[in-house]
Amino acid sequence: MAGTASIHGSISEDHTEFLLHSYRRIRQTVSERSSDATTLPDPAELAHAIAALPHAGNTDFLSPRGAPAALEHILSALAPGLNNQNLSGRYYGFVTGGVLPVAEAADNVVTALDQNVQVNMPGHSAAPAVEDAALSMLVALLELGPDADWPARTFTTGATGSNVLGLACGREAVVARRAEGVSVAEVGFLAACQVAGIKGIQVLTSMGHASLSKAASIVGLGHHAVKELPASPEEPWRLDLDAVERELAREGVASIVAVSAGEVNTGRFATNALDMPKLRSLADRYGAWVHVDGAFGIFARALPKTDEFLNLHANVAGLELADSIAADGHKILNVPYDAGIFLCRDASIPSQVFQNPNAAYLATPSRAGGAIIHSALNVGLENSRRFRALPVYAVLLSEGRQGIASMVARMVALARELAAYIRASEDYEWLPDKDAPLENSFMVVLFRAMDPALNEVLVDRINATRKIFVSGTKWKGQKACRIAVSNWRADAAKDLPIVQEVLTSVAQQQ
Repeated sequence: MAGTASIHGSISEDHTEFLLHSYRRIRQTVSERSSDATTLPDPAELAHAIAALPHAGNTDFLSPRGAPAALEHILSALAPGLNNQNLSGRYYGFVTGGVLPVAEAADNVVTALDQNVQVNMPGHSAAPAVEDAALSMLVALLELGPDADWPARTFTTGATGSNVLGLACGREAVVARRAEGVSVAEVGFLAACQVAGIKGIQVLTSMGHASLSKAASIVGLGHHAVKELPASPEEPWRLDLDAVERELAREGVASIVAVSAGEVNTGRFATNALDMPKLRSLADRYGAWVHVDGAFGIFARALPKTDEFLNLHANVAGLELADSIAADGHKILNVPYDAGIFLCRDASIPSQVFQNPNAAYLATPSRAGGAIIHSALNVGLENSRRFRALPVYAVLLSEGRQGIASMVARMVALARELAAYIRASEDYEWLPDKDAPLENSFMVVLFRAMDPALNEVLVDRINATRKIFVSGTKWKGQKACRIAVSNWRADAAKDLPIVQEVLTSVAQQQ
């Protein structure tokens, strides 16, 4: 493969030969690691990977090594220092999900053909139609109503990016509802608010994710605009609709209501089947915008409609009444990073906020199956973007409604088994409420050690075993531990005994 020594070599047959060889080597490396089943790299391998990085003081710094040597460096030196979040079904940190094999294969196609799906040029590529089909399938999977109800939709880098889009659209809408014809996108935030007689825009939520505050900062509202309205100290994730109404009625203040569909620590939900119709009515009365941060929780709508999941279906009922929705494909749907989802009911508002006014030639609509597909260029932030839709499309096509429902049900089953074990343990306390029914659990398990001294080091001790990985958090001012089951490999029969073994051994290390 001399032709692949550098970019100066042949890029025809030698190029193809190198790629075929590289795919085999990558899969060989991954297969060898997956049999190890640890969650974190060995400390020595991590140190070796960092030490192997090029340094400016080295004599060979930026000297060409050639493609085969570069690949071997990545696989032999760097890969052992990376974590196994995708390869181990027991990596329970941060709701990272995993990658279904069909999604990995599709992602290789994305890289190989390198489509820029933001620019929709009729006759140039099927990519915009594939993306629109994937989003249409997601709307159907999540039972969000007629496809036509969500005309403005796109893929983003993740729920954080989608929350930015949601608040940007909400900012535009609530100002326009106070002063018809006034656009923040046209005249700027301060001028638009002055014309509309608005002294501030607030974001009303309950235990909103940190990305919500980041989004508020990015779109000019500020961190302090995010206002927490919990129902009670016992259920701080629940949104107090009476408090929402009082805030909506404030003179001179416009509001965006951000509904947490899956609070990050507990996995619980801000609203339920009774709350969302009332919230929709309040928003319509006061001209507010309703945005759902459904990063992982919205996928509870894909669960089987059986008795064991009735509570969860009740908690995600009504989310289709929102003005905009954010979700993550690289969590529960198990496609590669990054794959966020944004849906909006109003096609005109995103086009006002995100349009490229001096590049009309790039915004050409096209048709697919009789439907008009508008350029994603005027729905999201980027003017160029990876073909993120293809792995999502591949998973939806491969697994279908039944396969995805089964996959999510396995995650919930393991989470509930873990919650039941912790609740019955003398060493651990199940949070937030040890007396709550297990049927309220989705796929996050929150707990702490009974022993305060152990609780201070609990996360580190668990992760040091490298058998499972958990993330640390705080609950009511004290450290806590969080298990998030979101990998397609979740298997209660296989994984539960290992988690029990780790937690038991950690509790006995005194």
